[in-house]
This record gives sequence, structure tokens and C-alpha cells, in this order.
Amino acid sequence: MSIFGREKVVVYIDGSNTYNKLKRLGLPDEDKRFDFSAFVSHIIGERRLVSKRYYVGIVRNHDNSEKSEKLVKKQQQFLETLRSTGFEIKPGKIMYDGGRIREKGVDVKLAIDLVIGAADDLYDTAIVVSSDTDIIPAIKYAMYKKKNVEYVGFTGSPSLGMIKECSSQRLFAKEDLLPFQYLKETK
Repeated sequence: MSIFGREKVVVYIDGSNTYNKLKRLGLPDEDKRFDFSAFVSHIIGERRLVSKRYYVGIVRNHDNSEKSEKLVKKQQQFLETLRSTGFEIKPGKIMYDGGRIREKGVDVKLAIDLVIGAADDLYDTAIVVSSDTDIIPAIKYAMYKKKNVEYVGFTGSPSLGMIKECSSQRLFAKEDLLPFQYLKETK
């Protein structure tokens, strides 16, 4: 516990994993965006936020196409919005394998930060918004260091492994997430 009496919290969001979970729930609506900053404020409650981190593979214009260029610009605008609300962006790589796109190193960065945060006493509680079970060894280490690790997942596709291994869990349904949408700006 911090010397100020409030629990110190760091929020770790796996961007691609969370995006895909939200998309499966039908969020955000087509004319809206998801307000990650308001969502983080909601999940931390009265606790003291030390850091909020967003882990994501960075899109490149790998084929010099107009479509790739639009994706690059769209992601850059989104990440700038996150930065402007206090998020620390943790970039990973994207591998283009034929027609498939895969992130590389994002889960590893999240896991390393989770371990370092526990070892350096950065937090009392880590809130992990990811269903990627590859980070379970890092979660186990944090708990070994007497840290709480909260799993935030989504109904319809929660991670049973994360539920089992974390100190606590919160699952959000689509209805719970509707207040965190806002209208896109039109130009």
C-alpha cells in the first residue's frame, strides 16, 4: 500500500486483444469510438492510478498502397488520442505474412513490464485487460511478489486461464460498455 493510504494501480491493456474482444461484442458502434480513458477511470475506481499503458503492434505501409496508408494514419490518430489522455504507448511489431497480419512481441513487452512493476514495487494492483494466457507466468510472478492482479475480460469470450490464475476478475458485457462510447469527429 502506498504511503498515501490509497492502493497504487497500473493498468496494462493489450490493444489488439482488447480491440478484437470489443469487436466481437459489436463495439464501438460504427459512428462511435471507445473511450479507453473513461473505461480505465471506471475500473480503477477510487484507487490511485500510477500508469496506464496500451500495448499495440504498429501498422506500417508495407505495400505502399492507399489502404495501408489509411490504416497507418488511422492508427496514428488513435494512438495520439490515447497519448493526449495520459496513456503510455508500448509499441510492438506487426508481421505481414502473405495475407495474414500478426503482432510480434506485444505480449512479451506487457509481461516484462508486469514483472518489472512487481519487482520495483510500482503497483499494489495490476489490472490486466487481456485474455492472452501467454502472460500467465508474469502474473504468477507478480502474485508471488504479493501483488494483486485483476483480470478484465469480456463476456462471450473470457479467458478461463486468466480467471483461474488472477487474484480477481471482472467481466464486462456489451451493456456495461455502452457508456464508454463517444461520437467520432466528422471533418
